[in-house]
Amino acid sequence: MHAKYDTMIMGASYGSLLAIKLLLAGHTVKLVCLPAEAALINKAGIRVRLPVKGRDGLVEIDSRKAPGKLSAATPDAVDPSDFDLVALAMQEPQFRAPEVRRLLSVVAKAKVPCMSIMNMPPLPYLARIPGLDTAALVRCYTDASVWDDFDPALMTLCSPDPQAFRPPEEEINILQVSLPTNFKAARFESDEHTAILKQMQADIEAIRYDNGDGPLELPVKLKVHDSVFVPLAKWSMLLTGNYRCVQKDDMRSIRDAVHSDVEASRAVYNWVSALCRSLGAAEQDLVPFEKYANAANGLIRPSSAARALAAGAKYIERADCLVKTIAAQKGQHSDVIDKTVAAVDSWLERNRKAA
Repeated sequence: MHAKYDTMIMGASYGSLLAIKLLLAGHTVKLVCLPAEAALINKAGIRVRLPVKGRDGLVEIDSRKAPGKLSAATPDAVDPSDFDLVALAMQEPQFRAPEVRRLLSVVAKAKVPCMSIMNMPPLPYLARIPGLDTAALVRCYTDASVWDDFDPALMTLCSPDPQAFRPPEEEINILQVSLPTNFKAARFESDEHTAILKQMQADIEAIRYDNGDGPLELPVKLKVHDSVFVPLAKWSMLLTGNYRCVQKDDMRSIRDAVHSDVEASRAVYNWVSALCRSLGAAEQDLVPFEKYANAANGLIRPSSAARALAAGAKYIERADCLVKTIAAQKGQHSDVIDKTVAAVDSWLERNRKAA
């Protein structure tokens, strides 16, 4: 019998998707979240609903029926050194909340390997990319100092390609997956820590879920890659779809952002992909535009960044600013991306004034 791992996941919304996969694979998960979420999860578990090829409707997975053990706690009630892996599943601005920030600092000092499933890569991860001046990227973060204590060797990034949301009319322990693609993680620097991810990959691969009508192979796998650039494939998607949902006075769906002018979208997508290649990414690390455009057909809601801005958020994850700033380091710029960044800046300014 091989090892089962204990994983602490910071963030119970999107974190529930990674959690349910680990629980079905027999691992132990602790979700770190707000008091009301923790109380509900400890009482009733989590439910994740996802589309499965060849099935009508959604398949609902109840964590209470999974072989792994789930619990939840607030940030002040966990000890990171109890865990084999920490996963970061909050939006980047949430890490500066005092209690979360304190926990993050304890995680860094405990030297536990960390895997981020945020859209905004943690700064210590970017320090693993050769030739990148991370000091110049600090301004794209809500508070970059939360990452100061981390050793880049202990930080990896897992591209959050699957799309999911909490249905607003439901309890907060329910997550619905709208695009069931794979999590793509870069390896850690050490073989020992990478072995944890590879074991999880194999265990998730082996899951067959039976909710009464025969064993099902479920989508959303974990794929571990040797290239540090694989998770950056998400940047083209974010800059083509997610941030272009943001319009001057309203928001549009990701599908409309991508498909209202496919050639303009292709140009942005390929420009960001070329930027990734200039950093060292190989062609096979990236995702072709056609594959993304096809997936975007099913994304009929505005992105989480756009929804947050529309709801009055004063801070959001700024992967748009990050890509623009990295491009400038390489002596490159894109008018479309400049315009996107300006639109997001303008919403944030308005929201901060209103608050």
